[in-house]
Amino acid sequence: QVQLVESGGGLVQPGGSLRLSCAASGSSFSIYRMGWYRQAPGKQRDLVATITSGGSINYADSVKGRFTISRDNTKNTVYLQMNSLKPEDTAVYYCNARRSASDLSWGQGTQVTVSS
Repeated sequence: QVQLVESGGGLVQPGGSLRLSCAASGSSFSIYRMGWYRQAPGKQRDLVATITSGGSINYADSVKGRFTISRDNTKNTVYLQMNSLKPEDTAVYYCNARRSASDLSWGQGTQVTVSS
C-alpha cells in the first residue's frame, strides 16, 4: 500500500503558474507509474499527465504545451508544473501511483482555482 500526499495547490490568476508535488511513502518501492488527474464538481475524474519509472510521459491534449510532469525516483516524488493556467483548469488535482495492474493508490487531492 502506498500513501500519497499532494501539495502546492492554491488560487492563481489566469495566465499564472503553480507547481504541484506528490510524495509517496509506505510501500513506495516498485512504483511503475505515477500521474496526475483532476476532477471538477459534477465532472468525471480525467487524466492530466502520467510518467513511468523509465521516464515515458503522457499528457492530456488540453494541457499539452502548458503543463510539465516530472519525477524524482530517489525521492519517490512526482511534480506537475502548470503554466499559462486557465479558468477551465480549476479542479481538485489528485496524484496516483501504480505498482501493478491490481495495485493503484490515490492521494486525497489538492484544490487548484484559476480565477480573477
